Amino acid sequence: MTNPRAAATPPKYQRLAADLRHRIDSGEWDGDGRLPVESDLEQQYGVARNTVRLAVDVLVNEGRVVRVQGKGTYLRRRSRYDHRVYPRPHRRGALPMGGAEYAAEARAAGVDLSFEYEVWAVRARRDIADWLGLRPEDSVMMRRQLCRVAQEPYAIEDSHYRPGLAAGTALMEDLPAPGGDERTLADLGRTETAATDHLTARMPDPAEAAWFELGPGVPLLVNTRVTRDRRGPIRVVETRYAADRARLLYELGDRAPAD
Repeated sequence: MTNPRAAATPPKYQRLAADLRHRIDSGEWDGDGRLPVESDLEQQYGVARNTVRLAVDVLVNEGRVVRVQGKGTYLRRRSRYDHRVYPRPHRRGALPMGGAEYAAEARAAGVDLSFEYEVWAVRARRDIADWLGLRPEDSVMMRRQLCRVAQEPYAIEDSHYRPGLAAGTALMEDLPAPGGDERTLADLGRTETAATDHLTARMPDPAEAAWFELGPGVPLLVNTRVTRDRRGPIRVVETRYAADRARLLYELGDRAPAD
């Protein structure tokens, strides 16, 4: 009869990977960022070379380390930035100017932001069509914003609009909209007063992995926001972040008053 406890014991390479992961998280190799060579790990743990390689493969696939040909295995260093998903409202009855406010805060903190814009018509994805009240075969105008922080790929933001709403506005130009997209919508009489966020995680497709310069095994964080006013849905904004360099920060309720 099989011993359930024995059957549940993970393979030796996974146990080794778990211990190496703990040592990484504890900052043991933060100095030069270099892990011991395979022969040293083999001696430290009393395991076969193949076990060491499989354990390091696990860490590579998690995006924690990277192998450098002829030099060794190094920690994959990434700066992590907080993105305040729900900025605190400035006035009753309207969501704050999220994108513009975030950019202003980042620049005030000395963070270098850069953006590129692309605009084109696409066939509405089924979920986006449902949120916007369209038929699946209908087209939407998509405005893509590619964001880099300190020259490093940080986020891809796709805003989906009904063609009639955005036509002839700054939203359909491959340039920043004066005052931000939210201001342009407000000037059109569509002030975003409410939103629903859908947070998911998934693995990137090849094009996303290439743009974000992702290591193997690093997923994307995806925040899909559906905004609306009293007249109905306004737009669907899908923002993708590399999970190894972004942290989504939500603030709920009032802050305690400053001392």
